Amino acid sequence: MNFARDVVDAAPAGRRAMVSIDRDGARREWTMGEVADAAARAAGALATRGVRRGDVVMTLVGNRPEWVLTMVACFRLGAVVLPCTEQLRAGDLRHRLAVAEPRLIVCDERNVGELAAAAPDCDVLLVPCPELTAEDPVPAVELGPDDPCLITFTSGTSGPPKAVLHGRRYLTGQALQAQHWLAPRPDELVWCTAAPGWSKSARNAFIAPWLRGAAALLHDARFDPYERLALIERERVGVLCMAPTEYRVIAARAAPRPMPALRGLVAAGEPLDPEVLRAWHEPTGLWIRDGYGQTETGQLTGMPLDEPARAGSMGRALPGVRLEVDAHGELVLDPATDPTFFLGYLGEPPPEGPWRTGDRVRVDDDGFLFFEGRGDDVIISAGYRIGPFEVESALAGHRAVAEAAVVAAPDAERGSVVRAVVVLNAGFDASPALARELQDHVKAQTAPYKYPRIVDFAAALPRTPSGKVRRAALRNQATSTATSRSAPAP
Repeated sequence: MNFARDVVDAAPAGRRAMVSIDRDGARREWTMGEVADAAARAAGALATRGVRRGDVVMTLVGNRPEWVLTMVACFRLGAVVLPCTEQLRAGDLRHRLAVAEPRLIVCDERNVGELAAAAPDCDVLLVPCPELTAEDPVPAVELGPDDPCLITFTSGTSGPPKAVLHGRRYLTGQALQAQHWLAPRPDELVWCTAAPGWSKSARNAFIAPWLRGAAALLHDARFDPYERLALIERERVGVLCMAPTEYRVIAARAAPRPMPALRGLVAAGEPLDPEVLRAWHEPTGLWIRDGYGQTETGQLTGMPLDEPARAGSMGRALPGVRLEVDAHGELVLDPATDPTFFLGYLGEPPPEGPWRTGDRVRVDDDGFLFFEGRGDDVIISAGYRIGPFEVESALAGHRAVAEAAVVAAPDAERGSVVRAVVVLNAGFDASPALARELQDHVKAQTAPYKYPRIVDFAAALPRTPSGKVRRAALRNQATSTATSRSAPAP
């Protein structure tokens, strides 16, 4: 097996492969034949620089064609590719260099300063440059499903990032979620907005679309809600895959509108509240279909294609994937049923037995799964188990709230109490009176025992580079000033 040969080379040469839009607005369409030739030449360039089967190639490139070509070149050679997000700083890069020990780094010239500060001791190829595709094409090597292919690092939400090693089966295994969750049609344009370096990007930026005969949109620019909507409309995007935060920001600032070409909306990473689902469904007629997966597992669940979205649900298990919720509420996977399960953490023995996700979920009578938080995110207060998402959803429904995160705060009497950290919309000022109003609002929206007994206000929530809220940082951070905190509730 070889993804570059079996999928890229084998595709009709004239079929559209991707549309790339640079930061300066320059646009280019690529055919599958052009990608196949350029990637084969890029494989030659890597081989000329000493890259062999099994060697690690690190990329520090944004959403641009050079990143895709390098990825496919590595697939062709049997090299192991480590895509990194451009948001990494020198310390982050040093950690990855030490763990993965790359033979070569392909780096965008705009990132050379940060990379130099990490002091890599291997060859570096700066792009864009003609040298990337200047060599003669090299043939694809024959590979097995367990041959190493891809390294992605965990987000580091609860500890140091770990290097997750995936095999070649991870590429072809994307066919399951590509059919039942992402679900593009042949020749449609798919836009997965995730940055290189995160597992959703590795799955859905171009791999899953190409498996379905669709094309990929690469936009090498910072997130702007107004520009995002304009590009969806102008490029006639058929399937949009965005982070929940991006859906929220667009709903709050840019007002989604009818877009006739848009046929599918998907999200993963954290639950979506009812307000955001409605904000997109009313103008577009489309429900955002949530899904769930981990860096180690790939996509495991998805909201079914033929059913309305259920607020807060990450859908059901994908066909054939065996998931169960144990007596403690933890989601547990049978790895033998997961076509994209990882080989192991780099430098560690392969995992054995059932895979315990560490995520707490509940399941309703129809088999829909609802994320309640990481094992250490569930709040136990006076004997009650409280999932952060329900409180966050209630807060999000208040006109003053732009976004909110909920964590446990220690309490001598109750063990823990619910603490909400709230970012306000423009036009609202933090005050004890507003904090009490938010408490009353939550009491009215959900079971009163869940309301936040502490409300703090912040300018922004701490997030990982992938956009997930760093709840550990919120739990550990110093308390806010008295003027921004509500009085203790009885």
